[in-house]
Amino acid sequence: MGFFGRLATLIKSNLNDLISKSEDPEKMLNQVIVDMNQQLVEAKKQVAVAIADEKRLQKQYNNEKSVVDEWHKKAMLAVRAGDDELAKEALSRKKEHDQLSGAFEEQWRKQQLAVNQLKTALRALNNKIEEAKRKKNVLIARKRRAEAMKSIQETMSGLSDNSAFETFDRMSEQIDQIEAEAEAGAELSEEYTGDVLKYKFDKLEATAGADAELDQLKREMGLIEEEAPAVAARVEESAEEEGEMDAEEMAELEAALEELKRREEMAKG
Repeated sequence: MGFFGRLATLIKSNLNDLISKSEDPEKMLNQVIVDMNQQLVEAKKQVAVAIADEKRLQKQYNNEKSVVDEWHKKAMLAVRAGDDELAKEALSRKKEHDQLSGAFEEQWRKQQLAVNQLKTALRALNNKIEEAKRKKNVLIARKRRAEAMKSIQETMSGLSDNSAFETFDRMSEQIDQIEAEAEAGAELSEEYTGDVLKYKFDKLEATAGADAELDQLKREMGLIEEEAPAVAARVEESAEEEGEMDAEEMAELEAALEELKRREEMAKG
């Protein structure tokens, strides 16, 4: 298994370990990205070392090639000088360096190929990490949305409990009872303070006002015809009734005063 294969296995192992141990998906995903970035840094260092080795082999190959060319020139110089033995020695040395040059060239070419493969793998790893970062943001957004929905559902479940609404209904009934008792107390107070006449007149005026408005609306709609004599008759009849009602009210008022006077005397006695 190559370096990047081992690195991918390590990342997968760390991810599975975090998934099994972590309780917070957001923290887990952030930690995974941190670990992957650290491993990417280590991978870049390994690629940098490989590139440095490739450069060193290239330099050694070029040096040996220069030495080969140098011994070739020396052999030619010996031949021109008529010294064939010296020329043979120069050619022998040239051959040695030529073999070394070939070996360095082979290693350099292999290292160059390996470096290109490592660079490709490094770019792929970097792309995977960037993709993981984007997925992390999506997953975190999904997690937060799910938490918000869960919180809302829990709140709604709490509100769906009938006890809360029953409390509101019970309080409403109590307030209705208090209002009814207050209104009853006000009516009794008016009766015992001799304000019955005023109360009845207020009630009569309120009712009469509503009736008059209703009649006016019907006249505007053409449902009641204008009949002046009938209106006058009703006014006179109403006046007579009002007079009778005044007599009745006065009698009732006098009876109430007599009752209050009798009670005061009994209280003094």
